[in-house]
Order: sequence, then structure tokens, then C-alpha cells
Amino acid sequence: MDNNTYSPDDYQIVRRVIAGDVNAFEHLMKKYQRLVLGVVKKHVPFDEIEDTVQDVFLRTYRSLPAFKGNNFSHWLSVIAVRTCYDFWREHYKSRELAMSSLTEQHQVWVEAALSEKSSQSFHEAGMKKEAREILDWALDKLSAEDRMVLELVYLEGHSVKEAASLLGWSTANVKVRLFRSRRKLHWLFTGATKHGRSDL
Repeated sequence: MDNNTYSPDDYQIVRRVIAGDVNAFEHLMKKYQRLVLGVVKKHVPFDEIEDTVQDVFLRTYRSLPAFKGNNFSHWLSVIAVRTCYDFWREHYKSRELAMSSLTEQHQVWVEAALSEKSSQSFHEAGMKKEAREILDWALDKLSAEDRMVLELVYLEGHSVKEAASLLGWSTANVKVRLFRSRRKLHWLFTGATKHGRSDL
């Protein structure tokens, strides 16, 4: 069975854990470890992945009484995304890379990325090796909210509705965040360069 596929047995295992069979939770951890890892590694630094995955499962264990028997993999994905969001809220740090240290090649990419309107083009640009450095620098300058919504919609390809579900926000809030975060990125890539500043 695919690790990401919902099984009716999940609910029964959850009930066993809640009833006191703590060891049964290990089955869920093994079954969905790949799913959680896949979410976490997209959002946190490499050296924080292991601790964040553990945090996800700890939060999941504590939240089991709230599980209502729907799709467990989606429910778990929501917890994973929100754990990553909390990571950035608590541990936000700016990268050491300064705008002035960017190569001419990176500057060319920045101009091209800013001119693109489609999320697909943004996604493709974000996957290029030469672009990741500048993109990561810019994301680190944004708030945790702006960073997560940009990553979910533009880099991972989730719809606004899906991102709202994962973050626990309204679709209107996601749309507003997307608009504001894109404006902030534009300022970072243009205003910071023109005025020699790298802060918001």
C-alpha cells in the first residue's frame, strides 16, 4: 500500500492509541514517515529536518483525540505544514548572503523571474540551481506567513484553496498574503538593489 494512501485502519489504530495502546502509534509513524519527511524537507533547513519531523509526530500524538476519522494523511499533512510554519515563526534568521554579492547571472534571473506572472514559471525558475541561492535569500527576508504561502502556492503548486486548508487560513487571507508577499519580493529584488539595502 502507498504510504500516502488513506486506510480505514488508521482510525482504528488512532482509537487504540487513545485507549492506552501507546505502542500502536509506532505503526502510524512508520506508515507516514515518508509523507511527513516529504513535507518538512521542502520548508526547513537540512540540519533541522530530523528535529522537525520528530516535532510533527509529537504534535500528531498529542492531537489524536481531535482526529475525526477522515483522511489521516491529509490531517497529518496539515500538522506537518503548520509545524514548519511555527519553526519559521520561532527561529527566523536572515542569511548572510548580501544583495551586492550576487553574481551578474543571478541578477539576470531576478529580472526574468519578476517579469513572470504564472505560478508554473515561478516554480520552474525556483528549481534552477543558480536561482535557489537568491530565492532562499529573499524568502528568509519575508515573514513566516509570507514565506509559507509563497512556497506552498508558487513553489509546490498547491491551489489557493489547498494552501488555505493546510495553513488553517481563509482563502481570502491566502490571496491577500500572496499579493503582499509578491510585492515584498519585488521590493527586495529591485528597491534593495537600487538603494543598497537588504532589509525590509
